[in-house]
Amino acid sequence: MRAVMPRVREVHAGLVRIPSISQPGHDPAPVRASADAVAAALAGAGIPSRVLAAEGGHPAVLGHLPGPVAARKVLLYAHHDVQTAGPRERWASDPFEPVERDGRLYGRGTADDKAGIAAHLAAVLAHDGRPPCEVVLFIEGEEEAGSKNLRTFLEQERELLRADAVVIADSTNWRLGQPSLTVTLRGNVTTTVTVRVLDHAVHSGMYGGVFPDALMALSRLLASLHDDEGNVAIEGIAGEDADPLDLTEQELREWTGARPSVRTIGHGSLTSRMWSRPSLSITGLDAPTVHEASNQLVPEAGAKVSLRIPPGTRAAQAEAALLRHLERHAPWGTEVVVTRGTTGEAFVGRRDGAAYEAMHAALTAAWGTRSIDVGLGGSIPFLSDFSDVFPDAALLVTGVEDPASNAHSENESLHLGDFENACVAEAHFLELFAR
Repeated sequence: MRAVMPRVREVHAGLVRIPSISQPGHDPAPVRASADAVAAALAGAGIPSRVLAAEGGHPAVLGHLPGPVAARKVLLYAHHDVQTAGPRERWASDPFEPVERDGRLYGRGTADDKAGIAAHLAAVLAHDGRPPCEVVLFIEGEEEAGSKNLRTFLEQERELLRADAVVIADSTNWRLGQPSLTVTLRGNVTTTVTVRVLDHAVHSGMYGGVFPDALMALSRLLASLHDDEGNVAIEGIAGEDADPLDLTEQELREWTGARPSVRTIGHGSLTSRMWSRPSLSITGLDAPTVHEASNQLVPEAGAKVSLRIPPGTRAAQAEAALLRHLERHAPWGTEVVVTRGTTGEAFVGRRDGAAYEAMHAALTAAWGTRSIDVGLGGSIPFLSDFSDVFPDAALLVTGVEDPASNAHSENESLHLGDFENACVAEAHFLELFAR
């Protein structure tokens, strides 16, 4: 394996240099270039591949290597698109020029998820391009934009993509040096809520005290979504306990950069609050800025609400509960308009079977440390598409990240030692599962 790592690192760095941002409003040309680069990398490794196009969407890449007669079949998934870099001044180096510092490689997509592509490539190269299983690689190009064409691709290529196991290299390990399989993920519901109180702005000194302003009303409405302890207060959405493992509050504070005076919110173990109970965040506001504020009663204000839903709760059920709450808690008779956004189902993976056992064995061998099961508070909505189209496949959600990877934020990075372990583990998994 070590002999192939320089080649794998070179491919990985080349992909990171391509700003393949898939969100609406960004130039789609780099995403196309990224797909072409992935296809070229697979072809260079002896993997026949082709680029899949979707009208109005971003391209995916499909590669295929036949295996021995009657061999098991493994589908390897990753995605080549990335999030925006955000403010450049918050990066210590150019986000699209990979830079190595203290054993980590920094740059947008180094971890999420171009490392997943590189790990799949390494697993094939480790077997000299002749893996013991039949291998199909599916590298998506719009995961960060909602995977709107993924279901279409899965159904169009159903026969080729049908596999005994699907390895989804798009998650995180428990911590640096501690490998894990992600067996549960929360789902998500997003909505935009707008509060209207007046037809137009009026002088706050002349009319304040008679009618509320929209920001006052919106603030009270948003505050009703949590109780005084910070638990989600939406009726009909519950959660359950998760294994606390060995996570401490101090460690979590270090991972997140929580300010010293800020207390944790909610009830239950830290892992329960992150993995198996609902959480709700306000991710954006439509309101006058402080710089532009004037002495007026603001007539209208809005907010983006992001609700993470626990495993076992359907997205439609959670969305209906959120809408009911917002409509019933309108303060002072204010007009509340709720606009539905995106939804994604939670995921509960199997914890048995040949694929599950082989992956844990491979991870444990690669790291020299026992691999464990973990949950994840984030969402991977497309897992429900894989489950629906391939109900008999074992879904294995593996990690190339660690808590310091800072995916989706500034100074995203990949720990190169753990990355090599992930490559070794995937190559070893193909051997173990083939048996």
